[in-house]
Amino acid sequence: MESIKAVFWKPDPAAQMRKCNALIRANTRKLDRDITQLKTLDHKTRQYILQASKRSQRNPSQAKLAAQETRTFAKELIRIRKQSSRLATSKAQLQSVQMQVNEAFSVRKIEGSIKSSTGIMKDVNSLVRLPELTGTMRELSQELMKAGIIEEMVGDSLPDEELMEGEDEEAETEVDKVLGEILHGKLGKAKVDAGPVVQEPSEEEESLEEQEATLEQMRGRLEALKS
Repeated sequence: MESIKAVFWKPDPAAQMRKCNALIRANTRKLDRDITQLKTLDHKTRQYILQASKRSQRNPSQAKLAAQETRTFAKELIRIRKQSSRLATSKAQLQSVQMQVNEAFSVRKIEGSIKSSTGIMKDVNSLVRLPELTGTMRELSQELMKAGIIEEMVGDSLPDEELMEGEDEEAETEVDKVLGEILHGKLGKAKVDAGPVVQEPSEEEESLEEQEATLEQMRGRLEALKS
């Protein structure tokens, strides 16, 4: 009797839809948290660029070192913004998946059957490769496969150029653009060649060390968002 029931019994479509929506909402909340963290890093990095620029104006002997710092921070800011943009795109994709999934279940309710969707499969395949979402997106893909919305288990073996975006060294022109945006046209001062850097003991040295430590922490947090 149990074997016969197992053959003919099918999962409740309403329960399947609720579970799929719950997984999508969990992924959306995860992306929202990561995007918020990146906004915080964006703000802090902008402040470090401004501080380094002001320091070069107050102490010309530190101008070359400060210019190097502003460019380092600008590169970090570019990476932060690229990742933030990638996550925002992923969130839009996830919302699109939710609408398509709900539409598929609605059609099933009306017509009594469900058709697999290559569109959903493509979006899920893209999202499952995101380090931020891999676990829960795999679970979602399993539920969608059980419901017949996608035909096969989504894998992560395909190359994804978007995940590599931002890993290469940023072009100097892009760095200049960011510095021009933040320093409001004072880029010339940030690029001034002050000759050999003069190491002068001052109270600012502690601040520089603190900023370097903070920069390392920021890089760690940025990498953590990717893993």
